[in-house]
Amino acid sequence: MRFSGKTAVVTGAASGIGKASVLLLASEGATVYAADIDEDGGAELASQSNGAIVFQRCDVTSTEDIKALMDRAAADTGGIDIVFNNAGAGGDGAPIDEIEPEGWDRTMDLLLRSVAFGIRYAVPHMIGRAGASIINTSSVAAVGPGYSPNAYAVAKAGVLHLTKMSAADLAKHQIRVNAIQPGFINTNIFTSTLELTGEHAEMGKAAVAAMSAGAQPVNRGGQSEDIANAMAFLASEESSFVNGTSIVVDGGITIGPKYSWDANEPDMFEALRAMAEQIKQ
Repeated sequence: MRFSGKTAVVTGAASGIGKASVLLLASEGATVYAADIDEDGGAELASQSNGAIVFQRCDVTSTEDIKALMDRAAADTGGIDIVFNNAGAGGDGAPIDEIEPEGWDRTMDLLLRSVAFGIRYAVPHMIGRAGASIINTSSVAAVGPGYSPNAYAVAKAGVLHLTKMSAADLAKHQIRVNAIQPGFINTNIFTSTLELTGEHAEMGKAAVAAMSAGAQPVNRGGQSEDIANAMAFLASEESSFVNGTSIVVDGGITIGPKYSWDANEPDMFEALRAMAEQIKQ
């Protein structure tokens, strides 16, 4: 097993990508500290293991909570080998000409500042651990407009640059830092952003699943396990020569507009070609 004897910390662990990642790490031998504000979900997750998964409530907008999480994992096990800074939500959805300072700051605290201090408070416990690896969740939204609200995209772009800067800073400690850029993944981030609950949340999830199936060249919706598998690669010795970069896991959604890969989608020049044919006639 790839992670026997390793200690891992995963934030945003009670559902979606985080949950899939915790279960994968634990199944391959790691002791996993699963952090989330969802105490019921975290407790249920921990109950699925024989002590391999330890839940700790952690609000990643609180640096005190982050430090307490990292300190506990290290105190219990002797150190930290893997950190997956994954917690997040959609953030403030307002456009740049309408967003308020509070919404901007809240989004940056949740999606960017939390990653910076996840790294900051984990590193003292990772120094000297062979193969130490930090993985951060960014997004395809980091590459440009059209994938998310404004503040979310800017924060996720910040995560990419933070990843590179951290990899340079931590090279002296032989700690690798990489990121993952998920595409359209079927998680509850969409329904939670819209504040849907109960039956409406389930309806929303079904709608997201239906829409995502045809959103990219790979003809299915992305699953949490797709990101967990990329995380495990970056956390393992299989990626020991990968540092300061990101892996895009998006089914190809960023390769170009839909008409470039979907033969049934009219391209932007179709009308011009039709007009040219009419003129020739």
